[in-house]
Amino acid sequence: MIKTVRSSALTRTRLIEAASQVFASLGVQGATTREIARVAGVNEVTLFRHFTSKEQLLKAVIENAIAVQTEALANPEAWTQDLKTDLYNYAQSYHAMLKAQEDLIRTFIGEAKRHPEAAKQVIEEAARPLGEKLVAYLQSCQKRGTVRPEINPEAAVDMFRGMLLAAMLCHEVKLQPNSYSSKEYIATCVDVFVRGIRA
Repeated sequence: MIKTVRSSALTRTRLIEAASQVFASLGVQGATTREIARVAGVNEVTLFRHFTSKEQLLKAVIENAIAVQTEALANPEAWTQDLKTDLYNYAQSYHAMLKAQEDLIRTFIGEAKRHPEAAKQVIEEAARPLGEKLVAYLQSCQKRGTVRPEINPEAAVDMFRGMLLAAMLCHEVKLQPNSYSSKEYIATCVDVFVRGIRA
């Protein structure tokens, strides 16, 4: 029984990894369950035993991509209550997640207007927890008086994550030579952001 459970978990992991590769190379619409099963080294019947649809598999891929960062941010001990330190740690985790999933993210952005509605919903739902943790943190900072009360935490988090996304999308492409590293860019983003929201 234990061996069967372990085998099932390994198959599920292989399917998620294969789906991540296929979504990244063929896009959400171009990816087929047949191709995902082939890359995973299983048949389609096995895939459907684990995932009832391509959208469910897409959701698992995205959830898997952000699971480690979400878990770290869900742990209250991970927050030091020092605004700059906490936002820098969050930025580092978020940047690491973006870099690990760069091909997939670029595919999603390129396909944004062509995604089926169900796929868009899956992406939004899976990515929401990572943003919600930071919104909740900023709200608690407002209660403690360390973040300006008139700041909208949701808008601030969207802006902050947009700055970090730009680091991955623009800086790594090297359209023009930069005199600074990704690490320096992230530190500058955090510094500018903290100066803007700090009470």
